[in-house]
Amino acid sequence: MTVIAVFVFVALFFVDAGYGKFYNKKWGPAINNKLGWVLMEAPVFIVMLLLWAMSDRRADAIRLVMLILFQLHYFQRSFIFPFLIRGKGKMPLSIMLMAFLFNTLNAFMQGGWLFFESPGEYYGAGLSWLTDPRFIIGVIVFLGGMLINIHSDSVIRNLRKEGDTRHYLPTKGFFRYVTSANYFGEFVEWVGFAILTWSFSGAVFAIWTFANLAPRAARIYERYKQEFPTQLDTKKVKRIIPFIY
Repeated sequence: MTVIAVFVFVALFFVDAGYGKFYNKKWGPAINNKLGWVLMEAPVFIVMLLLWAMSDRRADAIRLVMLILFQLHYFQRSFIFPFLIRGKGKMPLSIMLMAFLFNTLNAFMQGGWLFFESPGEYYGAGLSWLTDPRFIIGVIVFLGGMLINIHSDSVIRNLRKEGDTRHYLPTKGFFRYVTSANYFGEFVEWVGFAILTWSFSGAVFAIWTFANLAPRAARIYERYKQEFPTQLDTKKVKRIIPFIY
């Protein structure tokens, strides 16, 4: 998975995934944008629940807390975020299917580790892991990233009023530091999850998130430079990592 992520990272600097800002009919037949988001995100939520239900570790409090945190993101992403999307945009079926495949594999990777592959006492005895610095730091980072992600999506969603078709540069919240604050928030989330689970599966997901989103953030940055040459402060505002990239 990590090796594939490297190839995806490089490839996406040359090929724009044709959804959202870069929707392109060349990607083939398309479906309703809202439906596409539900179909590609909901499987993660469902598979994780099934893996938990089939595991002998269903009553493990630590792993249950980790599941709840994971599902918190995907419930919002699957059943709330899509219905907040404005307009009647489309998503290529091919993009949806690729995301569906990755998300399903990732659910098996995360759930497989938590509920089947990790040593039974990996997270200590009783509730001791809840006071471990790795768990505490990870939860703070995860929830902080989620808040940044949700707020940034809201900023983008409210850039223009109903009927307005002009383009605007987002400048609120973390958009003061990066042009893809929503992507930054999502990356931070999964870094936090990798820390709180202290797992290779979590780390691989964080790597994949960056590999998938960083090239797109770079493309958005270049587009904003062309559209808002006098508004975008390129010395201060970066692409996806504040002050760095």
